[in-house]
Amino acid sequence: MTRSETVHAGPLSFHCLVAGEAGRPLLLFLHGFPEYSGAWAEMLERLSDRFFCVAPDQRGYGSSSKPTEVRDYATGKLAADAAAILTHFAPGARAVVGHDWGASVAYALAFSRPELMERLVIMNGVHPVPFQRALAAGGAQSEASQYIHYLRSERAEARLSADDYAGMMRLFTKDMDIDWLRGERRADYLRAWSAPGALTGMLNWYRASPMKVADPGEPLADDPLAGLDPERVRVRPPHLLIWGDGDTALLPAAADGLETFCDALTRAHVAGADHWLHHQKPDEVAALIAEFCAD
Repeated sequence: MTRSETVHAGPLSFHCLVAGEAGRPLLLFLHGFPEYSGAWAEMLERLSDRFFCVAPDQRGYGSSSKPTEVRDYATGKLAADAAAILTHFAPGARAVVGHDWGASVAYALAFSRPELMERLVIMNGVHPVPFQRALAAGGAQSEASQYIHYLRSERAEARLSADDYAGMMRLFTKDMDIDWLRGERRADYLRAWSAPGALTGMLNWYRASPMKVADPGEPLADDPLAGLDPERVRVRPPHLLIWGDGDTALLPAAADGLETFCDALTRAHVAGADHWLHHQKPDEVAALIAEFCAD
C-alpha cells in the first residue's frame, strides 16, 4: 500500500510517496516535467513487493517546498535534495531511477555522490554532455527543443495556466500518446500544477539550467562544453538506459556517445512507447527495472 511521508532537509520539506517494506533494497524515483510523485504510481504498484520504493515531489512541485528564486533551482541544489531524501530512508539506494528532468538530477547525483547508489536507471532522460552537443548542433534535437525558449519566457506561466491549464495540456500531449491521462488522474495532475507557486517552481528548472539551445540550422559558434573535465560527469555505477522509441521531444541523438561517459552502460528499447513510457508500457518498464536491480 502506498503512503505519504514528509522529509525535512534544512528549511525545505518534501512530500514523498512510499511503498513497500523498509529494509528492502531502496529504489528512489525522480519525476520530470510536468509530473509529480504520482507519476510513479504504476512503478510503485509493480515493484513494491520486492523493493522499498520512494517517490518524492521534487523541489518546486506538488506538495513539496517551492523556493521563489531561479537560482534556487540549480542542478547542484536539486541533487542535494535527492541525496537528503534518499539518506532519510536508507544509507544508500539499490538504484536511483530518473525520468526526463528527474534523469538530470539522477545523473548529477551519480556524478557527485556515487556512493549513494549501487545502480542508475534512466528513462528517456539525458546525460548533460551528449544532450548539450545535440542542442548546440542546430539539427533535429535543436528543433525539437525550441519549446525550452518558450518555457523560460516571462509569459510562460500565464500561457500555460490559461483556460484551466489548456496550454500545459497541449504542451504535455504534443505528438505523444496520453490516453493514460484521463479522469481522476488528469484531475490529480491539474491539482499538482495549480498548487500555489508550483507552476513557477516547475518552470524555474528550465530557467536555472545552463543548457544552450541553437536555432534550427544555426549551430552554436562557441562550444558550451569547452574546458569541461569529462571525469566530473562520469557515471561509475552500472547504468541502465530505458528508451521509448517514439519520443519526439528527446531524440536518439540526445544519447549518442553516452558510452564514453559510463563505466558500464546497458541500453534497453521499449517499442510502442514514447516519452511517457512508464505510463504506456508499465509492465515492460517495471520488468526491466526489476531485472537490472535484482541481487
